[in-house]
Amino acid sequence: MSEEVAREMAVGAKRLFDVDAAIAVTGIAGPAGGSPDKPVGTVWLVALCGDLSASERKHFAGERGWVRQRSAQEALGLLWKMLRDV
Repeated sequence: MSEEVAREMAVGAKRLFDVDAAIAVTGIAGPAGGSPDKPVGTVWLVALCGDLSASERKHFAGERGWVRQRSAQEALGLLWKMLRDV
C-alpha cells in the first residue's frame, strides 16, 4: 500500500475506461494487517483529472466498513476539489 500503488491504479482506470478523471484508494481497512508504520485505517487516495493529480494519505479510526466508507467519500471529495478548480 503506497501512493505509487494508488497512482498506478488510477492511471489504469483512466486507461481501461478511456475517461478524463479517475480515483483510486488503497490501504489497510482492518481488522488486521496493520503495522507500526502503517496501522489499520491508513489509506492512500489519488485523484487524476486530465494532466492534474492529487494524492493524500489519511488515517481513519473505526471498523472496516467505516474506514472503507470514509475512504471512498474522501477520494470523491479530492476529485471534486480538482474538478471545481478546473
